[in-house]
Formats: sequence, structure tokens, C-alpha cells
Amino acid sequence: MSNLYAALRISMLARPEAIVLESAEQTWTGPALDQWVGRYAGALVQCGIKPGDRIAVQIEKSADNVALYLAALRVGAIYVPLNSAYQAREIEYFLTDAAPRVFVVSPERIDASRPIARIAGVEHVHSLGTSNDGSLAELSAASPECHPVAAQADDDLAVICYTSGTTGRSKGAMISHGNLLSNARTLVDCWGFTPNDVLLHALPLYHIHGLFVALHVGLLSGARILLQPKFDSRAVLTALPRSTVMMGVPTFYTRLLAEPSLNREAVSRVRLFVSGSAPLLAETFEQFEARTEHRILERYGMTETGMIASNPLNGERRAGTVGLPLPGVSVRIADDNGSPLTSGAVGSVEVKGPNVFRGYWRMPEKTALEFRADSFFITGDLGMIESDGYLRLVGRAKDMIISGGLNVYPKEIETLIDALAGVEESAVFAIPHPDFGEAVAAAVTPRSGAALDAQAILEALRPQLAGFKTPKRIYIVDELPRNAMSKVQKAVLRERYKDAFGTGA
Repeated sequence: MSNLYAALRISMLARPEAIVLESAEQTWTGPALDQWVGRYAGALVQCGIKPGDRIAVQIEKSADNVALYLAALRVGAIYVPLNSAYQAREIEYFLTDAAPRVFVVSPERIDASRPIARIAGVEHVHSLGTSNDGSLAELSAASPECHPVAAQADDDLAVICYTSGTTGRSKGAMISHGNLLSNARTLVDCWGFTPNDVLLHALPLYHIHGLFVALHVGLLSGARILLQPKFDSRAVLTALPRSTVMMGVPTFYTRLLAEPSLNREAVSRVRLFVSGSAPLLAETFEQFEARTEHRILERYGMTETGMIASNPLNGERRAGTVGLPLPGVSVRIADDNGSPLTSGAVGSVEVKGPNVFRGYWRMPEKTALEFRADSFFITGDLGMIESDGYLRLVGRAKDMIISGGLNVYPKEIETLIDALAGVEESAVFAIPHPDFGEAVAAAVTPRSGAALDAQAILEALRPQLAGFKTPKRIYIVDELPRNAMSKVQKAVLRERYKDAFGTGA
């Protein structure tokens, strides 16, 4: 049994002089980062945090963000990362549901966040400023170090990550120390990470790709992490000559391909490019290889399971597949009843292993529905396993959109649109987008006698939705296409508007 931070700390302290984290402003050795995390942990203890308490965080990516997350692990608290794009309505729901003792926000959000936190009953609200502002960062600078929690059970919770629900109600996935540590150890081994690696980290820290996969693998292996505040293709190209590994979403690679300076020389030191969080188009895979002579390693995971499968480090990286199940992870293709299907058959992707989450926060009924009697988790994805074991995803049983690597569930947006004056009904669906992979679109029908304006609908939605959820296109239509059972046919809408961004076949 082990606290996740205690395991990461062993690697951080193994080479006292080695840099483990680097931002544009500063570098940290393992011992220096450990001391900084210890002071943040002390600040959390001063706020009354005890093991099992929740800490909700909505801040911009920074080294302070890294230290605060690690401090939460260190004291045995449960970290609740929130997308920095979420708006007040969304934040109020998360705070009410998670019931955190502390809510940490960016300095510019502190005034707007206090009344929301008060409604949700949150005891402490802090900003993550840096000087003379009473922020958590300032409090940490004056705090004594707090030692790591000595031991925790593998199934003690480390993080609650919210993932949108098809009913419009977000679900908090309960992820344990054991889930995270087992997955990180597997990835370090499968992807060949060593202390000699330099990981270019341009992913957000509110998403499992950046927070768990990149950060945990880098720290556990003793690699140097180059922390960039966000993805900027030119900044990434400047950093790649110093890097050996880059992890990204497909959008990163399409944007890099748009840069004329991307060539073999620019990536001569890189040994591995990893892509995930959304399907990588075969065209992107092939274009990137032609320009760089690198075959991107595509993998497959989700909030509830961490990483499930990966193309091999040494072996065929097959375009259009997400590779082979990771060691210790069982993957099967099943029918609607959970009975396994034969190789080549399309069905439900189901998974079992130490990486699979503990269930949904305060939703025991929903948790029970998502697991089979033999403990396999139903991912909601549709796929097939080829004769040699490679997993190919063919669609999503759950009506989800993945835009720029972030999950969007149509029901939440439809509920908001349907509540607007003059709206009879709406259908939210995905259309191809050259940058984001998929863009959110909505078809809206007016009530009898009402006149609707697409731009007015957009303006009404923007204050209520994170930017990545806000539709990129709104179509006013007389009626929605339906099948014989009167169910809206979103496939027809996707086909009808597939060329909206010039990406249709």
C-alpha cells in the first residue's frame, strides 16, 4: 500500500542534482520540488484539510498548479480538477456535488468565485497568486513542510474527475491512488521512459492526459518535464530540439503540420510522439511520418480507466488502431448482454484491471449500471479486436462529441437550448473540423410562429457553457430528421452538414 506522492517522491529524490521540472521562469530539482510541495501541503493543513477532504481547483496551468496537485496527494486529500473554461453555472454544480473544503482559483476569478462557493457551502476560497495578496501560494511560502501521509490503501481516493453525462448531469469519477500508480508504472515500462528523457508538456492540467499520463510518467521515471503554459505550435517547435518525448492530442499534430519549419531536423532528438484523447486521423498519421519520419504512437484511455491500450514502442504502430491492451488490463468486445464476441466482430468495448476507477461519486445506481456482473466496465465505445490483437475503435455508443480532445455531451447543451424562448426542440451533434477533429453543431427548430436567430442563440449560450462546449455552428431548421420510431437521426444531420468546415469526404 502506498500514497501516490510517496511513490513519486522516491523517484524525485533518487538523483538530487537532476532537474525534474522546468518552467519558463524557473527549474526545480527533485529535492527542491519536494520541499515546495511540502510547504503547499502545510498550507492545506492550515486550511483544515484532512485525508479524504476534497480540494476543488480551477486555475490556469503553471508550476504552482503542479505543486498544489502534488500537495493534495501528499496530505491524502482528494483533488478535484475543473476545466478553466467552466462558467458559473457549471462551477456551482461541481462545488455542490463534490462538497470540497477548499476551492482554489486563479487570482482574476477570486471575486466572482466567492459567492458561488458560499452558495455551495465551501468553507475556504483561495486564489493562487504569488505575492502580498493573501493567496494560497503566499500562505505556502510561510508554511512549515508537511510530511507525506505514511500509507494509504490502494483504493483510497486521490482524485475526482468530472465527466459529462448523457443526461446532462456530470459524473464524478472516483480515481484511487492504486489506479493512478498502477497505470503510471505500466506506461513508464511500455513507453521506455528513463531519467534521460525530457518530456515536453503542453497539455492542460485539468485533464487526465496532462495531469495523470504526462505528469505521473515524467515524475515516476525521473525524467525532466518541460512545462509549457499551453500548446503553441511555434513555442513547441522551439522546445522540441531539447525534448525526447511529446504527448499531445490530434489537434497538436495538425497544428504542427501547418508550420513550415516542421521537418526531420526539428525533431532529431525526439524518440517518441504520443497521441490520445481523440481519434487520430490516418491522414494526420501519414503526413506526420512523411514530414518527420516519426510514426505517432496512438493510445486509448478515458477518465474512468486511465490508459487502456497502446500501440507498441517497439513494433508496428498501426494507423487507425489504438494498439494492444496494456499489461495487466483485460479488454473484450461484448454484445449488449456482456457476452464476449469473436475476433473481428463489432461490439461494446469493456475493460477490467487495476486501472479501472472505483465508481461515480454519490451515484451508486449509475455505478452499478456501468459495470457487468464480472466487474468489466462498459466504456460506451464501440470497437473490434483484429486477429492479431490490435484494438480498433469504430464509434461511440454514448452520444459523445470529442472536440480538441475534450468530451462534450449533447444533452447538456440541448437542455439549455430547449429552454430558450421560441425554441421547440434541438439536436446537438458533431461535424468534422480540421483543427479540433470534431466541432459541436446544433440544429434547432422554432415553435409555431416564432422567429429564431442563430447568433442570438449563441450569445445566450456563451455565459452558460465552457468555450469547447459552445456550438461552432447553429442551424435553424423546420424539422429534425426522425426514423420510424420518431427518434432524431443525428447521423443524418452529421452527413448533411459534414462539409461545414470543408472537411467532408
